Amino acid sequence: MNKLIAVVGMSGTGKSVVTEYLEGEGWTKLYFGGITYKLMEEAGIERTEDGKSEKEFREKLRAEHGPECYAKFLEPEIREAIKKGNVVLDGLYSWYEYTYLIERFSDLKLVCVVTDKNIRYSRVAERPDRPFDAEAIKYRDISEIENLYKGGPIAFADYYILNNGTKEEVIERLKEILEEDK
Repeated sequence: MNKLIAVVGMSGTGKSVVTEYLEGEGWTKLYFGGITYKLMEEAGIERTEDGKSEKEFREKLRAEHGPECYAKFLEPEIREAIKKGNVVLDGLYSWYEYTYLIERFSDLKLVCVVTDKNIRYSRVAERPDRPFDAEAIKYRDISEIENLYKGGPIAFADYYILNNGTKEEVIERLKEILEEDK
């Protein structure tokens, strides 16, 4: 039976290290954020450098289609991909998305990547794509917890990976999880 994993965690924890590794191992990666970009393009809405247009568009989608809408939009792709092989979900944020998916995919596992806040903030400030300063990332953290209920999937994860060190340590822990979850 093919596996379905959603990688969760706050910004800057290293979720992409996990998803990129799995993708390199032949897993299909499905990215929740890709839905925003696709629908914005279809609606003729430009993406702004500060990310404001995407944030407004995401909020509009959730207001119009419900807080679990990203999971709803992605469900057909998950169904097709899981027939062919293992699938990793990148960008599951909310408790609503998780509860929607777990009702439809009972074998879904949550893998949470956690990192000390000061390390996360430093990483986010230094990343080449969409860097944030400490104040902006703090605001984003609070907004994601309060408005998206991001804490639920993090607290309810099946497995945890501590990422205060190297990528190699993250991958080693991930391999342990995959072995445990056979």
